[in-house]
Amino acid sequence: MSLDQPPSFVKHQTVTRDAFLGGRLTLSQPSHGFRAGLDSVLLGAAVGQGRKTLLDLGCGVGTAGFVAMAHQPDLGATLAEQNSEMAALAVQNAVANGLAERCRVIQVDVTAKGSERRAGGLLDNGYDSVIANPPFFAGGAGTLAADKGRAEARHMDAATLDRWIKTAASSAAAGGEIIFVYPSTSLSPLLSGFEQRFGAVTVLPLAPRRGEPTTRVLIRGIKGSRAPLTLLSSRVLHVEGRAFAPEFDAIFRGEARLVW
Repeated sequence: MSLDQPPSFVKHQTVTRDAFLGGRLTLSQPSHGFRAGLDSVLLGAAVGQGRKTLLDLGCGVGTAGFVAMAHQPDLGATLAEQNSEMAALAVQNAVANGLAERCRVIQVDVTAKGSERRAGGLLDNGYDSVIANPPFFAGGAGTLAADKGRAEARHMDAATLDRWIKTAASSAAAGGEIIFVYPSTSLSPLLSGFEQRFGAVTVLPLAPRRGEPTTRVLIRGIKGSRAPLTLLSSRVLHVEGRAFAPEFDAIFRGEARLVW
């Protein structure tokens, strides 16, 4: 489980060390560009209890996968990331948090052809759980970030999003779960891609505060299932000001998983 760290990364990139799950994890990530936050923690905490093998597509520095592993000591993970600098940080984070023996980091384009993905180390039908926090601005929408890494991590059109879902479908084992976290404004193509390939699709809307519109959704599908769609009640992240609702406060402190 090793990747050579690019010399340019060593010379030019500045990283911060950030605590997650109340200090159970301490992760290095770039000080500028895409940075893991609440979405990554929720994604990792949403992995079903008892899963043995996990694939995190577009893992960044590994946050979601490491959160899932912190909650489940028997879980092994494959972390897939195209960006060499982020993948190198994921390797460092695995070692620093004592998780290196339970995971491997591979550098691969998750939207590439199947033969290229397999050559990069992705397995077909190989994982009990596949998770992703894909790039989330529609092509041409929003303002392109000046930082290339951040721009690549935040812009995606519907066709590319569908390739992420297709890769998740081919990577998941029969009966495996596929979980994405995504902005609610782009739910339509996400839901369409899930319903084409999975059953038992479950959508959990997340709103910042009571009475405010949903801004994020967690969506889960089961490979091979024929069960119908379930749309769950919206859950509220904050109760007053910036304080988290008790359910989410416990999740972000590392004291509870997300049950949904």
